[in-house]
Amino acid sequence: MENVISLALPFFGLIFLGVAAGKLKDIPASGLAWMQFFIIYIALPALFFRLLAKTPIEELTNIGYVAATTFATYCAFAIAFCVGVLASRGNIPEATIQALAGSYSNVGYMGPGLTLAVLGPAAAVPTALVFCFDNILLFTLTPLMMAIGGTDNEPPLKTMITVVKRIFTHPFILATIAGVLAAAVEFQPPQAIETLLTFLSNAAAPCALFAMGVTVAQQPMGRVPLELPVILSVKLIVHPLIVLLLLNWMGGVEPAWVATAVLMACLPPAANVFVIAQQYHVYIQRASSSILIGTIASTVTVSVFIYLITEGLLPLQ
Repeated sequence: MENVISLALPFFGLIFLGVAAGKLKDIPASGLAWMQFFIIYIALPALFFRLLAKTPIEELTNIGYVAATTFATYCAFAIAFCVGVLASRGNIPEATIQALAGSYSNVGYMGPGLTLAVLGPAAAVPTALVFCFDNILLFTLTPLMMAIGGTDNEPPLKTMITVVKRIFTHPFILATIAGVLAAAVEFQPPQAIETLLTFLSNAAAPCALFAMGVTVAQQPMGRVPLELPVILSVKLIVHPLIVLLLLNWMGGVEPAWVATAVLMACLPPAANVFVIAQQYHVYIQRASSSILIGTIASTVTVSVFIYLITEGLLPLQ
């Protein structure tokens, strides 16, 4: 238990320091813009690139792992979507945001910090793979479901172009592609560049966690919908269990990779759920509530999964 506290306390401590700062200090939301730019466009891409560039290329082409983890996220999306359809009486746009809250883990801000802290460098490659392909899946599903629900009025071709552009211009995905290419040709950056990448990589997780806390604190707290406990149960408990079952059924996956997938899946809803809700003018206040309450609840559920993994109580082989 002491080991779990030593891993979880600094991790969630940074988030709640951000929450406290966001609540106590009246700084406009625009004041966070430069830190978010640094995290999204500089620090985290540097972390992904540096870790992937040093990885043997054969580890980066694990199609079975990608298929299993992405399908698990799709299953969580489908389950939460069904809950949303029942709760909203057939409102597809609302159900889509609820599905995102039940499947879209905070893999960008929280993922690398947690998996690397718990599992070390062995978690780098699976973390990047889960991040990339989960985002590709959800960036594709969301506009598709909104178009079906009548919220997205763009022509199908324009929607498709928007999806492709959003995927292949995301800085994390670009950094991952660059890292894979560097690994393929065994590229070694000059020492000065390597040192700069190390500085940026070390800054990525602390800054991301603090900024996430401030972001959560600044989001408006709407009413708590009755379906939220079910949706958060799908996100925080069902999603990681689906991942665990699929990878164990598939077999032949490194235990550290299975543990990484479980940790990535048990994270709370991403802040992007609120951004997407704003984009489509659907479920905005309740999406904010799902992120805030989900983050608070995850202090318990994520700690439980860390305990089960570090104590060897989960079947990871």
